[in-house]
Amino acid sequence: MSAMNRVLTATLACILPAALVLAAPQEADETAPGPVPRMADGRPDLSGVWWGGADVGGPGFGRGGGGRGGRGGPPPETFTGLYTPEAAAHAATLGDEDDPTLKCIPTAFGTMNVRFWDVGAVGQIVSTPEFVVMLTETYHGFQLIPTDGRPHRDVVPPSFRGDSVGRWDGDTFVVETVNFTDDTWIWAEGRVSHHSDQLRIVERYRRLDADTLEIEATIEDPGVLTRPWTVPTQTLVLAPFDQLLPLDCTGVETLGLMESAAEETGDR
Repeated sequence: MSAMNRVLTATLACILPAALVLAAPQEADETAPGPVPRMADGRPDLSGVWWGGADVGGPGFGRGGGGRGGRGGPPPETFTGLYTPEAAAHAATLGDEDDPTLKCIPTAFGTMNVRFWDVGAVGQIVSTPEFVVMLTETYHGFQLIPTDGRPHRDVVPPSFRGDSVGRWDGDTFVVETVNFTDDTWIWAEGRVSHHSDQLRIVERYRRLDADTLEIEATIEDPGVLTRPWTVPTQTLVLAPFDQLLPLDCTGVETLGLMESAAEETGDR
């Protein structure tokens, strides 16, 4: 090898690793999620259809933790795991056929620990500077959440989904929901989870980037719980579609099937 070739070889050996190092972040940036979109008032725009990454049970579902607790280590606490002895005794008297959702009544929280999903596994948020609207496929449910920090309304009766108000804490949207009836469950699908009318839910929504929404929640219910329940953090991703599908419910056929199944297994 000539002296010139040796110089070129040594020079390339020094340059190429540096070039590859510089090129790697550029390639990663091309596939990285975009920045958090913002509304005209500068607040994060939470709008979008959010899910767990795929259909329930499909490849990629829950890839960011959506709808499920963390993996590894001890299982996370649950709402019913914090029942008082009296609440646990009452729960033992309930079965599948007592599930209010069989009568098309929504949950107070959500089957997969995402409140605006309700019984489903996908939901839509529409943000404006004045209100955040949360929509679910289940029973065509919705919540209108004012964003200006106003107090709860004192002229509305208790309801299945409660009364929500919101405020911004920096870039985090904080939602407090109270004024519930006591005839719904926290979850559905036969997961006994009754609550009292003292239920209070506080959620914190934070958009991490253009494609990712993180939700933290705490549930208080001194009527049935020994202490507040911290819900496992949920991380949702933006769905590849921009509208929800309708999910109709009659309750008649499902209730009959559940009652028959309970009789066959001797649960009732």
